[in-house]
Amino acid sequence: MRKVDITDTALCAAVQEMADGLIDADLGRGVVKKRVVLAGRGKRGGVRTLLASNKGSRWFFVFGFAKNDWANVTDAELEGLQELAQGLLGRTSQELDQTVLDGALEEICNDEQSQG
Repeated sequence: MRKVDITDTALCAAVQEMADGLIDADLGRGVVKKRVVLAGRGKRGGVRTLLASNKGSRWFFVFGFAKNDWANVTDAELEGLQELAQGLLGRTSQELDQTVLDGALEEICNDEQSQG
């Protein structure tokens, strides 16, 4: 997500919106789409993000793209994202903690941060 200049604050705000039910599209098997605002551009000039989510306590940003750079994901890409989502969502809390410690995942907001 760093490659598309999305701040941690914007990502955490997007998680809060989605937790409140504001998901742009449910693409199935744990993959959702959400537009995220980039500073000074508003949502129309923002970035589309694809997440792995159980729509509860787990939200993994896995891909972000500007609309003018990438129109949509292909069926094959979506299938790969859905497999990734199932793998992430199937991990235990201990496995996720270890993955963060190993540096493969980065936690950007926890429950306290996403609530305010």
